[in-house]
Amino acid sequence: MNSRTKIIGILMLAALSACGKVGPLEPKLGQAPPVKAYGQTEVPDSGALVIASEQARPGRTDELLRRSERRTDDPFDLPPGTEPKPVEKKPDTVPAKTTTDPQ
Repeated sequence: MNSRTKIIGILMLAALSACGKVGPLEPKLGQAPPVKAYGQTEVPDSGALVIASEQARPGRTDELLRRSERRTDDPFDLPPGTEPKPVEKKPDTVPAKTTTDPQ
C-alpha cells in the first residue's frame, strides 16, 4: 500500500466520522412531530422514540438449564417418512339418563 492510498483512506474516514449529528433529534422544517398514539397521555419526545421497548428487546439469560435432567421420550420425535402410531381411544362412558315419570 503506497502513501497516497493511505492518505486517501484517512481522509475518507475523517469525512465519514464528521457526518454524525451531535444534539437532540428534531423534525425537519415544515414537518410536525409525531402525534400521540391512542391511549397515550402525552406526545413522546425524540429520546422516548429512540429507546427500544422491553417487547422489542427482551432480556436474555445465560443459564438455559437450571439443572441437569434426562429428557423424556417425545412421541412426536419421529424419523422422516415414519407414520405416528394411532392413539387408542377409550370408549366414552355416558351415564344412563334416568327419567322420572311425572304422573
